Order: sequence, then C-alpha cells, then structure tokens
Amino acid sequence: MHDQLQHPPAPPSAPSSGPDEGPQPRVIAAFLTIVAGTVLGLSGIDLVLPAVPQLPAIFGTNIENAQLVLASYVAGMSVGLLMFGSLSAHFGRRRLFIASLAAFGALSLMATMTDNIHVLNIIRFFQGAAASGGAVLAPGLIRALFSEIGAIRAVSAMGSIESLVPGLAPIAGAWLFKEYGWEASFSITGTLVLAICLIVFLIPSLLPHIGQKKGDTTSSYMRVMRNKTFLRYAVSHALILGGLLVFVFSVPAVVIKTMDGVIEDFILMQFVGVCLFIVSANANGSLVKRFGNEAVISAGTDISLFGTLVLFGYALFGANDPHHLAYMFWILNLGHGIRSGPGFVRALAATHGDDDRASALIILWTMMLAAAGTAIVAPFIEMGLAAVTFALVLIVLPAPILMRTLAPMGEDGRDTNPV
Repeated sequence: MHDQLQHPPAPPSAPSSGPDEGPQPRVIAAFLTIVAGTVLGLSGIDLVLPAVPQLPAIFGTNIENAQLVLASYVAGMSVGLLMFGSLSAHFGRRRLFIASLAAFGALSLMATMTDNIHVLNIIRFFQGAAASGGAVLAPGLIRALFSEIGAIRAVSAMGSIESLVPGLAPIAGAWLFKEYGWEASFSITGTLVLAICLIVFLIPSLLPHIGQKKGDTTSSYMRVMRNKTFLRYAVSHALILGGLLVFVFSVPAVVIKTMDGVIEDFILMQFVGVCLFIVSANANGSLVKRFGNEAVISAGTDISLFGTLVLFGYALFGANDPHHLAYMFWILNLGHGIRSGPGFVRALAATHGDDDRASALIILWTMMLAAAGTAIVAPFIEMGLAAVTFALVLIVLPAPILMRTLAPMGEDGRDTNPV
C-alpha cells in the first residue's frame, strides 16, 4: 500500500548535511522509529486476515459481519487520511504522529477485550483511522530529516519495507492465530506500538521535534488539488500503483479459474515482482543523482506502461500458462520502483509545505482506484487474463500522457504549470 521528499531549497528543519554525507545516528534512529510505527499500522489488515474465516464460529456470527473486520478498518483509514492531513497544520507532525500511535495501540488492546463482533468492528474503524496517521505524516517527517537525495532514498527504503508487509504479515498472523488465538495479533501490535511511544517519551531526543508545519489558513485540500504540478506527479503515481494493485488483487482468481494454475503460481509472481521493486526502489536515489529527477520519473513511468502492454500482449497471444507471469510481471514492478520514491517526493515538494495533505490525497486516490478497479474487474474474471490486463492498460496509460501534458517542476522548485 503502500511508495512512498524533495523540495529545493531544503526545509528549514532539514539537517545541514549535504547529499553526500551519511546520516547521523540520531537521524537513522528517528527514521527507524517512524518506519516501525507506520509499518505496524499497515499490518492491521494483513496480520488479522488469516483469522477472519474463523471469526463467525468464534463470535457466533455470519461471514458478512466477519468481513466487516477488514472493511471497517479500510473505511476508518480513508477517513483518517483526510483528518490527519488537516490536523497536522494545527498540532505539528511529531506530536500528532505519536498521538496516532498511542491511539492505535490503545485501540488494539481494547479490541482483545470484546466478545461482540459489532463492537469489534466499531473499534476497527477507529483503529484504522489512527493507523492512517503514520501513513500521512511519515513522508513529511522523513523529508525534514534528510537532504534531497537522502529523502528519496529514505522514502524508497520505507516503501521497500512496506512492500514486505502483505507477504510476511499473513504468515505471522496465521502462526499467531494458530498458537494463541485471534487476539494475539491485536495484542502484539498494540504492545509494540505503545512500547515505541514509551521509548520516545523516555528518550525525547530519539524523535526530535522535526517537521512541524505552521498553521496556514489559506491551505486546503482544494488548493492542493488545483496545483497542476502536484497532479502531474501524484496522479501518475496513484494510477501506476493503483493499477498494479488491481492486477494483484484480481490475478489469484484468474490463475485458478481460467489458467489451470495454483496459488503457488501467484506467490512466485509476487515474489519476483516484490524483489524487483525492492532492488529498483533502493537504486533510484543513485539514479536521480546521476540522471536527475525528471529523467528517472519519466523512465519509470514508461517502463511501467511497457510492462502493462507486455502482460496484455501475452494475454492476447500467449500460451495462457500461469508460470509465465513471473517472467513478465516484474517489468511493471521495476518501473514502479524506479519512479516511486522520486515521484512521491516531487509530488510533496510541489505543494511547498503542505506535505501531509498531499500525502493523504495520494494514498487515498490509490486506495480508491484499487478498490473501484477491483470491483469493476470482478464480473469479468471468467474472461481470463485478457480482461484483467486490458483494465490494467486503461488504468496505467493515462500516467505517461499526464507526465507529457503537464510541465515538470522547475529546477529552482518553482511551479511551471499555469493555475
């Protein structure tokens, strides 16, 4: 979910070290603290996922109410994204980040105390809202910690770590459920998050007071969305990642129902794709340093489109062998990894200080696109890989068009698109 901040000139709270200097231990510790809190919030779906099929028997309810354990969390996150994007202007990112972690931890432990599925679903809504705080605030905090190239590398590293959550969290969740029951995943995440809050309370210097944004009465979501330079980077990012998620969410059913495959074929495809994303995401800082932001973002966008066309071409003319997906899906992941960090950073920089609203909008658009696209594709699953890849092309194709239609941010940080 997760792609995750350059603004020339550097923000006032940024460290004075240049791009070539290594980060100080304090900066690394702050970065790891931010990432740990954010990842624990993101694991709120995947860690709980293995227990959901058993919840009807545990709570004496039906599968519809059990599924709301996931839906309530996502709904809460959607509301929380917009809420935290606005609140940061009044309370400051650092304070709000810690408050969101504390609320998430308390709600996680509260969930273990109920035996009513409806109460659990209400708690899950607020838990999801609290979890979104880390997703919204982390990029702005990280941007304030690092130099230009350092921020790109840090955001890309965070994206790499977050990309492992959908693969590893369900495995951990299944083991916890089997050994300790459905409450275990809530207890573990709640305890770990509250431990992070306690450590920061006892050692205030661990997470310095960085990245606070002063209140701006003229700032609003509408103002951000009218910024064409922001839209150039933000919408293209959401289109590529959203399309990728639609494909990932739809392919398991396609592989099993129309390609005579097994779930292991999907797992192999995902494994190769995630590996390529991690490699490319952690290389994009060096690529930006050598070729510049715009060249890297444009190249990653074009590679992503090429990857979707390869998949669509195979769906039309290939052998319909699920094993072959592992040899093609990585191209889309490679392109997304190359442009993810620089593109996300550039989108935030385009708002000139409104990082949190920008981050909230990018994540929200990605989530909405993934959810809507998956729902629209679902009735056509029986048509096989061609239907899913056709939808993928339709989603991703506007991204390079947008990149070529709207002018990039100037090298001096100025917007070059007329309002």
